[in-house]
Amino acid sequence: MELSLYHLIREPKVKLDKNPLLILIHGYGSNEEDLFGFAEQLPDEYLILSVRAPYDMSGYGYAWYAINFDADMNKFTDDVQAAQSRDLIATFIDEAVAAYSVDKDKVTLIGFSQGAILSYSVALKYPEKVSRVAALSGYLHTPIITQNVNVEQLSHLKFFISHGVVDQVIPIDWARKAPEFLNTLGITNEYHEYPVGHGVAPQNFYDLLKWLDK
Repeated sequence: MELSLYHLIREPKVKLDKNPLLILIHGYGSNEEDLFGFAEQLPDEYLILSVRAPYDMSGYGYAWYAINFDADMNKFTDDVQAAQSRDLIATFIDEAVAAYSVDKDKVTLIGFSQGAILSYSVALKYPEKVSRVAALSGYLHTPIITQNVNVEQLSHLKFFISHGVVDQVIPIDWARKAPEFLNTLGITNEYHEYPVGHGVAPQNFYDLLKWLDK
């Protein structure tokens, strides 16, 4: 069965009747091989799929949506593309659950940067498809999160959020708003900051593994 997003696969090292599913979602200008470098170190029981974004940046990797700049170098997100990619990932989750022997109630998203922004929006728009989200070096982009979220449907969600305090791409202040927002919805979340830029520090990865094992 051909799935709608190109992806790499790490088979679970421990076979269960239905293995938990973990989907890796890369950032702007990267590709499916980026986060897949982590895959071997992630827990053995997961089926891991690392997906490639749909927009080809001709030689500069792939993007989930365009980021445009005006004359003053202000950044603008293409929210139409972002919403389409959000829905594309939601569809991919359904396809993966149908194609692989996985537990549809144990789906974890790990997103970096643009991938983290989309992971937030997929979980909050389609909470029935996701159980946990690790949002690394991203932020909560409200235009692609449905305003009429059903709080009762969100109660099972769990978030791991991490950010570098000297991140030069996404300011730390943007990241800090996410746990505040999730707290207002009563969603369980764990927030970490590290003395790094736009990347995943070794301590960050260690804390992520601890959270995955909970």
